[in-house]
Amino acid sequence: MADISGDVYVRNHYNLNFICKKWKSAILYQYMFFFLVGTFAPPVYGQADSTGIDSTSAERPNYKMLRGIFAGQSVLYLGSIYGLSKAWYQNKLTNFTIQDDSHEWLQMDKMGHVYTSYQIARHTAALYQQTGISKKQMLVYGAISGILFQTPIEILDGFSPDYGFSPGDMAANVTGSLLYLGQIALWDEIKIQPKFSFHFTSLASVRPGLLGESVTERWLKDYNGQTYWLSASPRSFFKNSNWPAWLCFSVGYGMENMVSAERYKSIEMGYKPYRQYYLSLDIDLTKIKTRNKLLRTIGFMANSIKIPAPTLQISQKGIDFKPFYF
Repeated sequence: MADISGDVYVRNHYNLNFICKKWKSAILYQYMFFFLVGTFAPPVYGQADSTGIDSTSAERPNYKMLRGIFAGQSVLYLGSIYGLSKAWYQNKLTNFTIQDDSHEWLQMDKMGHVYTSYQIARHTAALYQQTGISKKQMLVYGAISGILFQTPIEILDGFSPDYGFSPGDMAANVTGSLLYLGQIALWDEIKIQPKFSFHFTSLASVRPGLLGESVTERWLKDYNGQTYWLSASPRSFFKNSNWPAWLCFSVGYGMENMVSAERYKSIEMGYKPYRQYYLSLDIDLTKIKTRNKLLRTIGFMANSIKIPAPTLQISQKGIDFKPFYF
């Protein structure tokens, strides 16, 4: 006879592990978001995602602002690490272990790590840009921030008896920062924008403890409702084109019918998980011209979210047209 109580314990333990890892990533990004918006955002963000910096300029950097950013990041960084260590790492740390979770959730969780790391790098680089430092320094500081704010969590996971270091998560964190760094280094602007969208699904009611009970939990826990996008305007690649710079094509990735991290467990529960691919339109809010600094800031911040739009959904079930998808 199977050890039912043991199986329940393992499942509950794994579910708690998964939920905690998701909340940790979300809290780090939210800390960064509110730090940027509340402290620096209104006066600093430019019209578009480009550096606009001449690295050969003789203009003296604003060291006062630079020290303020360093101080704010340090407080945010240390505070978040301390808070998370108290909240999640309550058991005594043990020997370093590695947990390969790259096969789980059809890699949707890894998409989330790429997206979070990219957005942290993008936002912090925008801050450093305003200090007048060189383009190279701005890129390095931004990319390092994207990795730095998540790496200690991955390392602590490795020493925790409840989790384990995830090479897949770490690779995704680095990829997100490099996605920002590479574009600015190559093109001096962001031509391909990682974005996020979410819609509510009925699957959350199947396993509310894992996929979310409240509205605020479901957007974070229910991968079935998440879509990660890459948006780009043809105008960014063909400068002489008459295509509007703000109008983008967007390709997305999502999944359906995953009620467990493991595909075979979802199948055992009567669900057949499958991947979904999307083709849609989008708007680059940073390319909409306005002289209002507040509107530019709002556009910069909101540009991490894909707008609802007509969408083609492609999956093993065929092609489906959705007139309004988010």
